[in-house]
Amino acid sequence: MPLFLDVHTMDGGVSAADVAGAHSADLEKQAAYGVSYQRYWVDEDAGKIFCLVDAPDAEAANTVHREAHGLVAQEIYQVSEGS
Repeated sequence: MPLFLDVHTMDGGVSAADVAGAHSADLEKQAAYGVSYQRYWVDEDAGKIFCLVDAPDAEAANTVHREAHGLVAQEIYQVSEGS
């Protein structure tokens, strides 16, 4: 399955606790779309959230975000893992 890295930009910053809650909501919704959110990273001061996800396509990944909490990514990239 393709691997994607998405980027969210939140004006005014973001808290790690809020992101953890959104990630939990993603995990509850993901199976319905054949998606598997793997990891996420947060830059609280810059208001940046980065999510790593296995998904059939970028739209499926964004659909999970949209339905779980409404915070869709502004950018999403298909990536390959390296060492």
